[in-house]
Amino acid sequence: MKITLDTIISDHDPRIREKSEKVALPLDAQDRELLEAMLTYVRDSQDEEIAERDNLRPAVGIAAIQVGVPKQMLAIVCPNPDNEEEDIELALVNPKIISESVQNSYLDSGEGCLSVLEEHEGHSMRHARIKVRAFDLVRNENVTIRAKGFLAICLQHEIDHLSGILFYDRIDPNDPWKTDPEAEVY
Repeated sequence: MKITLDTIISDHDPRIREKSEKVALPLDAQDRELLEAMLTYVRDSQDEEIAERDNLRPAVGIAAIQVGVPKQMLAIVCPNPDNEEEDIELALVNPKIISESVQNSYLDSGEGCLSVLEEHEGHSMRHARIKVRAFDLVRNENVTIRAKGFLAICLQHEIDHLSGILFYDRIDPNDPWKTDPEAEVY
């Protein structure tokens, strides 16, 4: 299975708002193939040459619902703040946020999404630190992830997809660029 820009549904497609279903473990061959294809898409989309050749839009994450499959699966490839040589790669099944900080965080330039082609300017408020429990296909085991910074924002963005929530739903319509002096800003 190969995912390209043509495979990804947009926010105009009503399926993007569907709630995703839990996935049975161990993964069956079809779910495993889809999750591996999602991880490959994200990884390859970050390589300019591959992205151009294979019709990929750069991304740090993707949820299964973005290819029209309402299952609780997501893939993330993002920079590792502790090791610049090695990205953090996650292929999560049934991810659940089990704790979150009171402190907020947000991306100063705003968020983007593979399924959202129009500009939606503003700050999407997120929790600064979260703890997520899931099955990770990369490690092939149940994991508990403590995340902060950009990784925490990415995880929350993708986990939101599983509930049919898009990043611009979190932008204050009356004050899109609202700031929080206590928040961590990236």
